[in-house]
Amino acid sequence: MIPLSVPNFSGSEREYVLKAIEAEWVSTGGEYVQLLEKKIAQYLGIDSAVACQSGTAGLHLALLLAGVKPGDEVIVPALTFIASINPIKYIHAEPVFMDCDDTLNMDLEKLKDFLCNECDQLGNSLINRKTNKKIAAVVIVHVFGNMADVERLMEMAAKFNLKVIEDATEALGTFRTKGTHMGKFAGTVGDFGVYSFNGNKIITTGGGGMLVAKDPALAEKARYLSTQAKDDSVYYIHNDIGYNYRMTNLQGALGVAQLEQLDNFILIKRKNYLLYTKLLQEIEGLTLLPFNSGTRPNYWFYSLVIDEDKYGEDRDGVLNRLYRHQIQSRPVWRLNHLQHPYQCNQAYKIEKAYSCVDKILNIPCSTNLKKEDIEKVIEALKK
Repeated sequence: MIPLSVPNFSGSEREYVLKAIEAEWVSTGGEYVQLLEKKIAQYLGIDSAVACQSGTAGLHLALLLAGVKPGDEVIVPALTFIASINPIKYIHAEPVFMDCDDTLNMDLEKLKDFLCNECDQLGNSLINRKTNKKIAAVVIVHVFGNMADVERLMEMAAKFNLKVIEDATEALGTFRTKGTHMGKFAGTVGDFGVYSFNGNKIITTGGGGMLVAKDPALAEKARYLSTQAKDDSVYYIHNDIGYNYRMTNLQGALGVAQLEQLDNFILIKRKNYLLYTKLLQEIEGLTLLPFNSGTRPNYWFYSLVIDEDKYGEDRDGVLNRLYRHQIQSRPVWRLNHLQHPYQCNQAYKIEKAYSCVDKILNIPCSTNLKKEDIEKVIEALKK
């Protein structure tokens, strides 16, 4: 089986994890968690970063620190993994779902239309006319490592007084190459940014995530909340509701070794993406979804776009074809406004997202993918 996306442990992972074990620091104490935070911050060119047990935990903390309150609303994509949405419910707020554009990222034209024509500004608050609830924030997801148009988003956020949380869980290493935010990495433009180190991400700690914040004081507050809001570690004084969201030292050791290889992983991802693109030119009706101009993407996931009329087979037909050839692929996520917990939430002019789901498959993209593996995928796709 050629897997979809698996880790690449070709660096110092074993050495660093063994050091953590030998030091007997395997839980949330130990040097590697702080070292990973320091090195991530250096890589991103920011002041600090806060390690968490997952990207989902980071999103939860970001929403809390963004000031989202019970009963507020948060604008989110309909097309994303449900983990981007669920933390909103943790704090008893509600999502408002937005359509995607051709890049799979949030449709910012529809977002502008919604903010201008469906909402009212009352003082410093933006009120949704349909629900009469305050819209407190936008969660923008850089889908598959493809960075959204942050320039345009930040202009809207400033105009309408909205906090911006960047779900960069799939986009570590992606950055802008032009515009007012040229040189800035995905996750460092908005008020908060969140990364994931899940097993299928470009670098992994098995689980785990990282939170960054524009305001260093809020980053420190996130660190405080992530460690059970402990004000006195001797007498166990807790002056706030905290969470057990800290990363373990074993995960940190893996992360430090993985981060050392990140730039090389991106080069491999790019090379394989270009090879797929070249070979797919031989097959009518199949292309790879391009990444946005004005960015250096991390090329995390490859999205195969299927033109059923030209190719003669639909998405599920291609999925089954690849499976028969021992090749793992997956459809894009089921749209979140159709998921059972969210069917009563507002979904604004969802159109494009339906067609994207129907015609896109993710195909193998691991950094240890070999040229012959890619050629096998292409041969399986040929009629």
